Amino acid sequence: MPTSFRHRPALTAALAGAGALMAGAAARAQEAAAPAPAPLGAAQGPAGGVAGAAQAVPDAAAAALASLPHDLSPWGMFVTASPVVQAVMVGLALASVVTWTIAIAKTVELSSARRKARTALAMLEEARSLSQAAERVGFSQGTAAALVRAVVAETHLSADAPSRDGLMDRAASRLERIESAAGRRMARGTGILATIGSTGPFIGLFGTVWGIMTSFIGISKAQTTNLAVVAPGIAEALLATAIGLVAAIPAVVVYNACSRAIGGHKAQLTDASAAVLRLLSRDIDRHALPRPHSNSRAAE
Repeated sequence: MPTSFRHRPALTAALAGAGALMAGAAARAQEAAAPAPAPLGAAQGPAGGVAGAAQAVPDAAAAALASLPHDLSPWGMFVTASPVVQAVMVGLALASVVTWTIAIAKTVELSSARRKARTALAMLEEARSLSQAAERVGFSQGTAAALVRAVVAETHLSADAPSRDGLMDRAASRLERIESAAGRRMARGTGILATIGSTGPFIGLFGTVWGIMTSFIGISKAQTTNLAVVAPGIAEALLATAIGLVAAIPAVVVYNACSRAIGGHKAQLTDASAAVLRLLSRDIDRHALPRPHSNSRAAE
């Protein structure tokens, strides 16, 4: 057998061993090139930080929600409001009390005055002379009775002044002054109503602006825009505007009602003055003016 064929099995075995060595070296090279697995803690480091930050936000929101007032009634919102807003609310509440006090007082005063003026005017229309009017009306209470007494007093003071026009002018001047004084007396207190009605909404608006500013500061501290966090502070602020309207609207209504009632009462006094002047004019034409020694009680 030739020599080449005799050594062929050994050559094949050597080639197979070399191939195995090369395959092992390639496998080791791939293992060396592959990245080593990161530790469990290192792999979770960045993700764990993000997860912790994400968890911190709900925790802050939960803490903010826990600190919110649970009583959202008007009294609860007043108690939890800032001192400035509380002062505004208290001032508006006092203004509302003043409004209703003036409303009740003016209702009683104007009703009584208009009733007396209506009764006196009816008596003046029925009277035929100034002396008769003084007997019926002059001793009663009210502005109409004061009108009659003033004219009777003027006739006594002008007994030695026969001028008809002069007496009429002096009597008209007295009546005009009495009417003006009665109008000022009836209008007393209505200026407060006008002030409350015009400034109440703006004072409430000031409390609202201040409360919203305080609410926004609280939102920035809580670092959340959750509606449950925002709503209570804004509701407390808006309560100031509501109280301002509650104080202002009745004040405007009562002021307008008083103005109409005072205007009606002034018209009654004007009619009473005209009736007294007509009686005076008749007595002058009849030469039957009240004498100083008669109706002295009416002239007092």
